[in-house]
Amino acid sequence: MHPISAELAHRPSGVSGIPGVPPSPNVPGYYLRPRANGFVAHVCTSGAALRSVRRLVPMVLRGHGIVAEDVDNAQLVVSELVGNSVRACGDHVPVVVEVYAASYGVAVNVHDPDPDLSALPRRGTVPLDSAVAESGRGLGLLDLLAPGWQVRRWSIGKQVRCRVPARREPS
Repeated sequence: MHPISAELAHRPSGVSGIPGVPPSPNVPGYYLRPRANGFVAHVCTSGAALRSVRRLVPMVLRGHGIVAEDVDNAQLVVSELVGNSVRACGDHVPVVVEVYAASYGVAVNVHDPDPDLSALPRRGTVPLDSAVAESGRGLGLLDLLAPGWQVRRWSIGKQVRCRVPARREPS
């Protein structure tokens, strides 16, 4: 049995099982499990669930030596992808958010239950530096922060996979 799996089998309810991460919040529809160098959060999207996932990103990635600016970029990518899932599928949609440190930087994968790849958001015409726009910049941000991001059909719908370039703190 994998060491993380053995640890999970014996942990009390509500304990994250991820070093440096506090117990799972008391948020309905929120299940957190560790994975190598990161976490997988199964959530029904809500403000509380998204805040909890956003708080996890820096706790976990800084623990793996990722530079603060790049942690912020990964956190922004998580927010954008989950926000897109909510816009595509509606409030309280079940999503799976996977974040982990990798040799190339940070992997951010978000799975949602909508298998329709033709219903993907379209790139807006709003400039990324617009001071007044409240929407329409998300895919441009993904292009900038996670070049080469991909969308794939997945067993539960679709998965958006991003590789966020990240530097490590000097040891």
